[in-house]
Amino acid sequence: MLVSVGATGHAEHCCGSAATAERLAAENKDLRATAKRLVAEKDGLAARLAEVEGQLAALSKKVATYAKMLFGRSSEKKAKKEDEPPTDPSSPSPSDPDGPTQRPKRRRGQQPGAAGHGRRDYSGLPTEEEVRDVAAADRCCPTCTAPYEPFGEETSSQVDWQVRLVRIVHRRLRYRRTCRCAPRGVVVASRVPKPVAKGLFTSGFLARLLTEKFVFGRPLHRIAAALATDGLCVSEGTLAGVMQTLSGHLAPLDAQVRARNAASAHLHIDETSWKVFETVAGKEGYKWWLWVFLGADTTVFRLASDRSSTVLTEHLGIDLASGALEDGRRLLISSDFYSVYQSVSKLDGVDGLWCWAHIRRYFIRAADSHSSLRRWSDEWLERIGALYVAHRAYRASDPGTEDGARAKTQLDGALVEIDTARTSEDRDGLHYAAREVLATLDHEWKGLARHLEFPELDLDNNAAERALRNPVVGRKNYYGSGSLRSAELAGQVWTATATASLAGCNPLVYLTAYLDACAEAGGSPPQGAALRRFLPWNATAADLASWRTPGSGPSP
Repeated sequence: MLVSVGATGHAEHCCGSAATAERLAAENKDLRATAKRLVAEKDGLAARLAEVEGQLAALSKKVATYAKMLFGRSSEKKAKKEDEPPTDPSSPSPSDPDGPTQRPKRRRGQQPGAAGHGRRDYSGLPTEEEVRDVAAADRCCPTCTAPYEPFGEETSSQVDWQVRLVRIVHRRLRYRRTCRCAPRGVVVASRVPKPVAKGLFTSGFLARLLTEKFVFGRPLHRIAAALATDGLCVSEGTLAGVMQTLSGHLAPLDAQVRARNAASAHLHIDETSWKVFETVAGKEGYKWWLWVFLGADTTVFRLASDRSSTVLTEHLGIDLASGALEDGRRLLISSDFYSVYQSVSKLDGVDGLWCWAHIRRYFIRAADSHSSLRRWSDEWLERIGALYVAHRAYRASDPGTEDGARAKTQLDGALVEIDTARTSEDRDGLHYAAREVLATLDHEWKGLARHLEFPELDLDNNAAERALRNPVVGRKNYYGSGSLRSAELAGQVWTATATASLAGCNPLVYLTAYLDACAEAGGSPPQGAALRRFLPWNATAADLASWRTPGSGPSP
């Protein structure tokens, strides 16, 4: 019996151990699955956390950028610390006879001891004389009543601002013959030349209308309101209609400027958004793009429905299939880092000169977004500032002299210093925002360093950004163009006035002269030599002088 009971107990014990082992094995399997699931969830959460941190960093950067745009200084010049006033390298300090000294902060405006421009001459303005006489009772001696005799005069002048609208009535005199000869019996004076056939407005009025709208950025309803305050009540529709007619007048001039601009060896190119409130088949929304191409003596504005490389290739006449410019031509493009300019710069014969002001902006924004990078950013801004100082010194010197050679050496050294700092900086311990900026600097370095091959050209693309200033003011005031025809006219006017301004011409005077030529051509655009006369690079010295602001002197 004892043996039987022991055998039974052993059997039960073995069965219990097997069940426990199976249970533990199942629990182990469940725990392993749970652990695997938790590891996967952990990896997913880590990835999600990294994604959220990246989004947070990007949004923080945008917030800092937009906050500075809205509330910060518009200038990107580095602000000087109050405890570090500017220094004068030429003056030693008492504590360091051989070192620089500090001087008070420079005041705004005219500096003490500086040569002024003198009293301006306004004699070129139309002049009206007003004689002011002494009252008759005061022109005699109060004691003996003996009369005073004339004793010269005192002269002073004022400048008055008068807006004068004039209605001109043209009377064409007629004559009839008093004989019985064969010639015609009645002769009439010639018709008045009008820029728009049967139009109501003179060339001066239309030129001022275009200048007010597109050069000064005034909305059409404000122009109409200003005219009404001076006595001319005219509808906005009438003004808009006559401006659309002028688009055809400006088209030949615009085509000539575009052709010369497209053949330039160096262009500053930039683009900005523009609204065209007309529904166009195949295009969603009203967002268009305004491109500017700034050459040595021409400026072209072009409205396009997109921001692709097609705009550049069509304007410059580049065949992307061939991958090169025609006839061995070489083109330099000063621009920002937009991918379109990068792709075009890869063509044979096209070299991109990237903008140093844009890369400098990356360092500024990194410090604005992360205050811990302020010192690091300031060091880089000092290096870029030294590059600009050396570049200005080189452009102010004569390359064939010893000063020119010294300036070129300093310019090369400033760029080498930036390159050395770029390649030697330890990026493992840097903030991720700083690493992003340096990665951008590395990627764009070839185009940035190419400026050493062309030191006579600008280091940045600020010239194109300044050219876009007038359109941007207009965008703020009247939001864009109401139709494609209006957008086309805007580009034509900006092209004509900006090109004329490069030659030192007054846009209003220049447009008035051109519309006078349209009037002489019977209300049509001038052709041949009459058109070539208005191309500033073909214009005579007399024409250029007549298109300048009266009293402004020669162009710079």
